[in-house]
Amino acid sequence: MATLTVDTLNLVYPDGTHAVKDVDLTVDDGEFCVFLGPSGCGKTSTLRMVAGLEAPTGGEIRLDGQVINNLYPGERDIAMVFQHYALYPNRTVRDHFEMPLKAQRIGKVERGKRVAEIAGLLRMEELLDAKPRQLSGGQAQRTAIGRALIREPKLFLLDEPLTSLDATLRLETRTALKRLQEDLGITTVYVTHDQEEALSLADKIMIMHEGEIQQTADSHTLYAEPANLFVPGCVGTPPMNVIAGELISVGDAPYLETNPFDLPIPLEMASVIGHLGNGTQLVAGIRPEDLMLMPPAGRDPGGVMVVSEMQGDEWIVSLEVVPAGDIEAHIWKARVKRQNGALPDPGQRVGLSVRPGGLRLFNSDDGKRIS
Repeated sequence: MATLTVDTLNLVYPDGTHAVKDVDLTVDDGEFCVFLGPSGCGKTSTLRMVAGLEAPTGGEIRLDGQVINNLYPGERDIAMVFQHYALYPNRTVRDHFEMPLKAQRIGKVERGKRVAEIAGLLRMEELLDAKPRQLSGGQAQRTAIGRALIREPKLFLLDEPLTSLDATLRLETRTALKRLQEDLGITTVYVTHDQEEALSLADKIMIMHEGEIQQTADSHTLYAEPANLFVPGCVGTPPMNVIAGELISVGDAPYLETNPFDLPIPLEMASVIGHLGNGTQLVAGIRPEDLMLMPPAGRDPGGVMVVSEMQGDEWIVSLEVVPAGDIEAHIWKARVKRQNGALPDPGQRVGLSVRPGGLRLFNSDDGKRIS
């Protein structure tokens, strides 16, 4: 196994596109790290540089302390699985597992032992003699994963390997992959735009946007302490509700004056924003589960009920907090437990209250969170 270190990694394409900008990252031995972000954010380009499929414009890539920038992909002791599993139609699962072992000139007895081990880890013992056309999508992708891992590489790279699978197969294969990675303890880097995959698989998540790292942390830290306004848009379903306003300091009761309502700022946050002057422009962020529906009252936070969606034992409630008119209508989402009683009717005005600790404040100029 190995530790991957990336220092000030850059990639500029010939057309001038700066795809990756000063990326710094360490993936510890045995760690599962996920690159998360929207399409075009630079996550796959970063992965391809680690794999040796793209040459960095600047920076260093080290594997267990050895600089590997100038090594060919085959010299890096790295295995990679792509979105499309690319199996040979005339080869069995056993054949696919044995191919990298034959390339390493491993003897027949040892090959048989390794094939049996990987098939057991992937729950594919009964499928070793099956050909790709006889496999489901999840089984085919597990075959590709096993083919990559059987030679025991130092580093395992996966580029959106579950995207082409349906929801059930994606969940099944994701579970198998996580179990396999934990059993083998292999250092793994995984690229996805799916936050559910990232949150369920990762020990550490690197969120990227426009080629730059926005935050690198475990899933709990990303959820509870987002570094900026971009992060809660990637982590959390529905995304965090946000609204801009002006800080009004009135003694010990500061509040954020927004277009539709005044948003009280808890006393425990007063010391954090005490250095900010009256009239400072801020952005408030509130997770849907931190919003509670209340009777409406004056300038207190509130909105108009638009629609509700049932999800298990919860309702996802959409509320219009900024009415349509001179400015664009603004929709917030709230999570409401079904046992809390009947929901308001569409068109009815409701008040909103923020659970203790549920308010987060961000600078309006750079979007960074005020800690």
